[in-house]
Amino acid sequence: MKKIITVCAVLLMTASVFAQAPEKMSYQAVVRDGSNALVTSTAVGMQISILQGSISGTEVYKERHFPNTNANGLVSIEIGTGTVVSGDFSTIDWADGSYFIKTETDLNGGANYTITGTSQLLSVPYALHAKTAETITGTITETDPVFGASVASGITGADTTNWNNKQDQLTAGTGIDITGNVVSTTSSVTTYSVGDFAHGGIVFWVDETGQHGLVCAKEDQSTGTRWYAGTSGYTQAKGDGPFSGELNTAIIISSQVSIGDDGNTYAARICNELQITEGGKTYGDWYLPSKEELNLMYQNKATIDSTAGVNGGSGFVSAYYWSSTEGDDLYAWVQDFLDGYQSGDGKGSTNRVRAVRAF
Repeated sequence: MKKIITVCAVLLMTASVFAQAPEKMSYQAVVRDGSNALVTSTAVGMQISILQGSISGTEVYKERHFPNTNANGLVSIEIGTGTVVSGDFSTIDWADGSYFIKTETDLNGGANYTITGTSQLLSVPYALHAKTAETITGTITETDPVFGASVASGITGADTTNWNNKQDQLTAGTGIDITGNVVSTTSSVTTYSVGDFAHGGIVFWVDETGQHGLVCAKEDQSTGTRWYAGTSGYTQAKGDGPFSGELNTAIIISSQVSIGDDGNTYAARICNELQITEGGKTYGDWYLPSKEELNLMYQNKATIDSTAGVNGGSGFVSAYYWSSTEGDDLYAWVQDFLDGYQSGDGKGSTNRVRAVRAF
């Protein structure tokens, strides 16, 4: 003996690109035999009836299916697509009372139905029930008590016209344009390239926006000065990338106070105390370049020299220039502007200095 256990009568609506309700719904069941074992990969016969009103109500539609169970004993059919026995699935008025699905099953795959089950559709499929809207005619009046009690309910077409005209009374500020209903900015963004003379010096590196970067002074600040303040020792000025020279410079100056300062000047101090006035503006935030910043200047040496020459400056010479990057307690990094070679040199050695600043 076999039995069928219905585990799902889910009305899964099939989507349609047309503005109308779908004319089918999915139905699933699991088939087990008298020993509660799944009946797998077997053809069964099923008859589906739609009853109206009650479990024994009026039959409004009937169709037949002959599905196969899968490896899990599951059968899946689409009600509305079977072989029609009676009725028209598309004309069912789902809003007219309650409906029940009656299933009859032949486990031998034919139409000799020996198992019957009936269950109520507790929730009418939305898409099918929505068909009732297809027959509405005339005027529909919809009210919203919350909106009706608000100030917004009194807004008229004349009010919105007056709002649109308010733009004519606005005054655009500097860099702002008002045209029609559009407010926009007229300010242009200045971008820079390597070799430009700006921000107190010569641009030798810019970021991807072209609005920020690094400049070097248009001439050397020293033809020969030492790196330390007179006494060797660790300062921990180890930054070697772009923009790190500024912190290095601050660390060197701060550290020399505790390490020992004989009162004579040195590379970091020269840059820190530098004041350059260009275009009526004074720039006082210069620093000793890091190892990488020094190398970026070397890579753009020809361009920098050319710009310096036409702006009252002087080019780099083929000599060693100090970086702010410390090697250890006895030496710091320098770069030869003859061949670009970077190496360590004793902190008491005298090398040239070219200050830089960020913008």
